[in-house]
Amino acid sequence: MSNVVLAVVAHPDDEILGCGGALARHVAEGDRVHILILGEGATARDPQRDPQARAVDIERLQQSARRASEILGAEPPEFAGLPDNRFDGMELLDITKRVESVVFELAPGIVYTHFVNDLNIDHRLTHHAVLAACRPMPGRSVRRLLAFEVCSSTELSPSDAPAFRPNHFVAIDGYLQRKLEALSAYDAEMHPFPHVRSPRALEALAQLRGAQVGVVAAEAFELVREIR
Repeated sequence: MSNVVLAVVAHPDDEILGCGGALARHVAEGDRVHILILGEGATARDPQRDPQARAVDIERLQQSARRASEILGAEPPEFAGLPDNRFDGMELLDITKRVESVVFELAPGIVYTHFVNDLNIDHRLTHHAVLAACRPMPGRSVRRLLAFEVCSSTELSPSDAPAFRPNHFVAIDGYLQRKLEALSAYDAEMHPFPHVRSPRALEALAQLRGAQVGVVAAEAFELVREIR
């Protein structure tokens, strides 16, 4: 039986960094995979937000996201266009309602999103919005909610906050190359090794997570909630 799978992420490329291998595996197993990207990207590079001045960069990121989704075999991503790295200037309810509308429309059984204690504020608020949008109520579709890690944010979580402790692993032995290929669509966002967001470092992370559970490669998650 196929599932509807939804990844809700803060920025273009988070969906591949955090769960690209798992999404590719879902597609291969016959599931329908959807991606909601909340933030526009790019505009945080300027002192003042100016989406018009960054229109070319925003369009480039969206084209990269579409290409990455195509490589995975997922549906074309949906873009909410929220201000990049400025989610804390919004009412959380407004972010939640944006997520909630997609959850109601798609009725996903499985949802992936950010770890709650990431360094990046957009990641943290995305987690809270998803948690609220997927709260368990009679008739709700979400049966499994998972939080992923994103290099350069998750490992830099504040020292006084609980660290990422994965308790759910997805073997991606046959999908790691697909993940790396999807990341190549975001070539402008990637960096050379030894940067943590280099293809080599991300491959090493997948191998480490795999070795922790006795497989060649894996992605790691915190299981937020599962209903059986």
